[in-house]
Amino acid sequence: MTEDLKKMYRTIMDDHFPPNMEISFVDQDKRQTLFYEKVAWTIDNVQKGLRYGENPGQEAALYKLTNGNLVLGEAETIQPGQYLASDIELLQSGKHPGKTNLTDADNSLNILRYFVDKPTVVIVKHNNPCGVARSDSLVDAYNKANRADRVAAFGGCIAVNRAVDKVTAEAIFEQYAEVVVAPDFEEGIMDVFAKKPNLRVIRIGNIDRLQTFVGQRCVEFKSLIDGGIITQWSFVPTARTKEDLKLAECEYKGNLYKINREPTEQEYNDMLFGWLVESGITSNSVIYVKDQVTVGIGTGEQDRVGVAEIARDKAYRKLADRYCFEMHNISYNDLKEEDKKADIDNKVASEKGGLIGAAMVSDAFFPFRDGVDVGLQEGIASVIHPGGSGNDYQSIEACNEASATMVYTGQRSFKH
Repeated sequence: MTEDLKKMYRTIMDDHFPPNMEISFVDQDKRQTLFYEKVAWTIDNVQKGLRYGENPGQEAALYKLTNGNLVLGEAETIQPGQYLASDIELLQSGKHPGKTNLTDADNSLNILRYFVDKPTVVIVKHNNPCGVARSDSLVDAYNKANRADRVAAFGGCIAVNRAVDKVTAEAIFEQYAEVVVAPDFEEGIMDVFAKKPNLRVIRIGNIDRLQTFVGQRCVEFKSLIDGGIITQWSFVPTARTKEDLKLAECEYKGNLYKINREPTEQEYNDMLFGWLVESGITSNSVIYVKDQVTVGIGTGEQDRVGVAEIARDKAYRKLADRYCFEMHNISYNDLKEEDKKADIDNKVASEKGGLIGAAMVSDAFFPFRDGVDVGLQEGIASVIHPGGSGNDYQSIEACNEASATMVYTGQRSFKH
C-alpha cells in the first residue's frame, strides 16, 4: 500500500491538452485574441509537459503567450519574449515540474520584482512566502530567509535575484528544496546541485529585467466549478515609496485623530518591504517584518485579529526553532533536553519572538483596535495598512498610547 502511494507521485501522465490555445474577447465587430503555445521539455530524450496539476490524477498543461493584441483599459498584452515562469530553462529536471512548482516560482517572482537594488531571496511554499529577506550578500539573504521559517521552507521553492555563487549553493544544498530559480549560476554550481538529482534547477534570464514588470498589468483568469470564468486586472501595488504613504489620520464624530510620531527611515523601509511582500500573500493576512526580513507570516485566515495572532505565534515558534538550530544544530521539535528548551524559550520570550521594533503589515484595514493591539503588546514600532475603517481612530489611539507609528497605503491588497 505504501509503495502504491509513492508510485502515485512518480507517475508521469500523458495529458490530453492540445498544443495550442486561443482566448478571444469579442465586442461587436472588435475581436482581441491571445495566442498560446503548449510548453514541454526534452528530458532523457522524451518530450514532457507538466508532471501533473495540483494533485496526482489532475492533468495539467502549461501554455506560454506567443502573440496577442489585448488592451483592456490599463491591462495590455505582455509582449512575447518577456517570459518568466511560463518559459523556464530547466537546467536540472529531477522529477520535472508540476503545476504547484511553477505557481510557486511565479509567485516568488511576483514578490521579487520589487527588490532589485540588493540581493533578495524569496522562499515560497504552497503559493505563499514563508521567508523573504534582503541583505548585502546573497548567502546572507538566503540564510535569513531560510531561518525565518526553516520548517516551512523544507521542500519549498527558492527564488533569488542574483547569480547563485558557490557559498550560496552550498547553503541551499544543506537544506531540502524542490525548486531553485535564479537568473544564472556561476561556474561549478551545477556540480553541487547534481548531488541532489531530484532538485529542479531553473534559470530565468529575465529575472535581471524584473523591474520592467513593476506596475505592469495583465489579465487574470479564474475558473468556476460550473465552467464560468472570472477575468480581472492583475494587482498592482501603488504604494511603492515612502512618498506614496500617508500618516494615519481620520475624523470621528467631529474630532480629528492623528498619529503622533512620524516613522524613522528604517521603519519606512521595513513597512514598504512588508507591504510589497504582502502583495504575494493569500488574504486575510498579517505579517511582521524587521530589518527587511519576515519575522512572522499569517495567511489565509478569516478574521484579522486571528491572523495577527497566528503571525505572532509563528514568530515565537520560528525564532525558537532558529535559535535551537544555531545552538544545537537540531530542530526545536527534536530537542529532547528540557533544560535546553527552557533556555531557548526564555530567550525567545525576552525578545518577544523577535517582534520588538518590528513593522506590522496588514492587507486590509483593521476593523477594530484589537488586531493592532496584538502587535503592540509584543513591542512592534510601526503599522502599515490600507486605512479606511470607520474605526481607524481606535487603531490610531492604540498606536499613540504605545508610541508606535502608523501609515496608510490607501489601497487594499487582497489575493485569492
